Amino acid sequence: MQTSVRRLSAAASLVLTLCACAHAPVPLPAVAPGVSWLAGRFEPGEQPDGNSVVFEAPDGLIIFDTGRSAAHAERLVAAVKADGRPLKAIVNSHWHLDHIGGNASLKAAFGSPPVLASGAIEAARTGFLANYRRQIDERLATLPSEAVERHALGHELEIMDARAASTPDVTVDATQTRGIAGGPFVVGLARQAVTAGDVWLYQPHARVLASGDLVTLPAPLFDTACPAQWQQVLDRLAELDFEWLVPGHGAPMRRAGFDTYRQAYGRLLQCAASDATPQHCVDGWIADARTLFPPQDDKLARGLLGYYLENHLRGPKAQQAFQRLGCPAA
Repeated sequence: MQTSVRRLSAAASLVLTLCACAHAPVPLPAVAPGVSWLAGRFEPGEQPDGNSVVFEAPDGLIIFDTGRSAAHAERLVAAVKADGRPLKAIVNSHWHLDHIGGNASLKAAFGSPPVLASGAIEAARTGFLANYRRQIDERLATLPSEAVERHALGHELEIMDARAASTPDVTVDATQTRGIAGGPFVVGLARQAVTAGDVWLYQPHARVLASGDLVTLPAPLFDTACPAQWQQVLDRLAELDFEWLVPGHGAPMRRAGFDTYRQAYGRLLQCAASDATPQHCVDGWIADARTLFPPQDDKLARGLLGYYLENHLRGPKAQQAFQRLGCPAA
C-alpha cells in the first residue's frame, strides 16, 4: 500500500507488521489478454511495494508503476527479458516511493525508456519527501553501523536520489488518448486526489484500467490525499468502459468490484463527517468492502482506518493536513 511514503509513522508500523504477501511468479499472471501484473507485497520489517502492470502493445511493452524494493524491480526486469520485446515506456501513477522505486533499474536494463508521469514529484521533493528524508537522517544518526535497518533506509535514500529516473520525460498534464508503443491508451490525470497529480492508464482494447492508488485495498490510503476530490475522481473513473481494474494495492477486480469500492468509499467519507464513533465507521467499511479483500486483512484495514480517521478525516489534524496539501475547500 503506500501506505504512502510516510511509513516511519504509526500507520507505517501497522503496515509493516500486520501483512505479508507472496511474490508473484515469472511469467507474470495475466489480468486479460495482453495485460499481466506483478503483485505488490508487505513483509514484516520492510517497506511495501505497490502493484505493477505490464501492457503489451504492437511495438513493445509498457510498465505501469515499478514497486519499491530491489527484488520487485528484479522480477520486472526478468519478466521483460523473458518476454523478449522491448520496454518502450514506464508510466508512474504518482510519486510515492513504492510506485517509482524500480524506475532506475528498468531504465538501466532497457536503454532508458521514457517515463510518463505528472509533475507533482517536484513539489513533493521539497515538501513531503524532504520531510521523509529528514526522518531517515535522524533515524540513521541513532543506529549503530552494523544495524540491518541501515540498509533498508539507505535504499529509501537511493530511490529519492535517483532523480533522473523518477523525473518525467513526458509530463502528463491532462487526460487524453496517446499513442504509446504503437497502441492507443487513455492516459488520465487526476489532480488533488491521492496526491497533487495521479495518473491512470486505460487500455480500451483489453478494457483494463490501471488505477494506481486511486483504488487500494484493504483500505483507502489518505496520507497525502484530498478525500472529497478523490471521491469525485472515482465517479469519473466509473464512466470508463473497463472490465478489469488493477489497483495500486490489492488484487485485480472486475467492474462490479470497483462499483462496490466506490460506494464503500463514499459511505466512509459520510460516516467520517458524522458524529458516529470511529469504530462504527471502520465496521461500516469492513462490511461494505467485505467481498474485496480476505478476512485476514481485516486487522490491517482496521488499524489503518483508525489512524486515518484521527489524522486525516476528522478534526483539527485533518484540517491542518488539507491546508498543508493544498486541498480545495470542500
